[in-house]
Amino acid sequence: MATANPIPDMSPAPSRTGASLLVLFAAMPAEQLESLLDKLIHIVPPDELLVAAEDLATVEVHPELRILPLPETTAYWTFTSADFVRVYQLAQKHEARAILMLGPEAGSLSSSALFDLCNGVLTAPSDLTMPRYALPANAGLVNSAILYPLTRALFSQRARYPLAVDMGLSLRMAERLAAAGQRFTAANQGTALIWPLNEASVAGFMITEMDVGSRELPQPIEADLNSVLALVAGSLFADIEAKAAFWQRSRSLPPARSILSQPQTTEAAADVTPMLDSFRLAYTNLREIWSLVLPPNSLLGLKRLSLADATTFRMPESLWARIIYDFLLAYRLRTINRGHLLGALTPLYLAWVASHINVLASGTDSERHVEAVAAAFEAEKPYLVSRWRWPDRFNP
Repeated sequence: MATANPIPDMSPAPSRTGASLLVLFAAMPAEQLESLLDKLIHIVPPDELLVAAEDLATVEVHPELRILPLPETTAYWTFTSADFVRVYQLAQKHEARAILMLGPEAGSLSSSALFDLCNGVLTAPSDLTMPRYALPANAGLVNSAILYPLTRALFSQRARYPLAVDMGLSLRMAERLAAAGQRFTAANQGTALIWPLNEASVAGFMITEMDVGSRELPQPIEADLNSVLALVAGSLFADIEAKAAFWQRSRSLPPARSILSQPQTTEAAADVTPMLDSFRLAYTNLREIWSLVLPPNSLLGLKRLSLADATTFRMPESLWARIIYDFLLAYRLRTINRGHLLGALTPLYLAWVASHINVLASGTDSERHVEAVAAAFEAEKPYLVSRWRWPDRFNP
């Protein structure tokens, strides 16, 4: 896509000291930052651009830019509550009209992707511009299995990556996220995750999703799947609990978009045997814990799956949706210690991944399977609402 100035004939008045766009960069190597700035100055005039970054090596390369030095912080794989507080404060102080936040590894974004993200907040009536990445079929599976179908079903939004590592914000969106972030930073939880899509939904703000093509995703600093899943799922569960009054009301989804096939790969399908071995071992060792969380029908479904052959292993979409809903309910009710609860979810997630890999190996397109999973979450939402209002227990 050819780039162009998205804000023609909008030169600031002589007395104005602000910028049209404040761009906040996550910590990244200097060469990535310089590459991104090279792309940005061909999209937004330098005098309308304000850059906030930790690495000031690019000042000599682009002396025409106004660059705000940021203190070094602990590198993180996505934006945290402290980042949203900081970027809103900077936007206020420097009179920026809109904000673009670019996460780690953003240097892999194309010029056309940056153009679309900039336009999303500068020329479109959008408060939150979310990217839709084109990832390999077996990438971002926590998002495909839990984050996307859960937020779509409860918040009636189709944004494919609700915890995207890049986004565009209007000032009022940034103010709302900063207010949410301030509550965490005041409690010394500056690394807590914020869910912009959920906040925008509750506020009734305009949300736009942009196809941005491929992108390298940053790797979480947590060393193992248990930690990553506990962090992300626990954060989302807590946010859903806080917004229960909103999502229990029925709402219509925006019109469906065309399903884009994921990039094809020539690599052989992953071996699902280790995942299923973990699931079967957990079925033996964690059945007592699962019985405190899951109803008898779900436990029966898991028993059947534990006996299934690896090549024919399939987890029904409706079973997976109910499992996640029941774990969400157990999180809310504190049925068991939350750390133990989220740890008990990991082998079930691995079973879903094994099923997903088998579905793809059968010839089904990855996105079509993920959409089927999301549809199951929508169909099972009445089950969640009913149990949320009238919780019951399934103790043996």
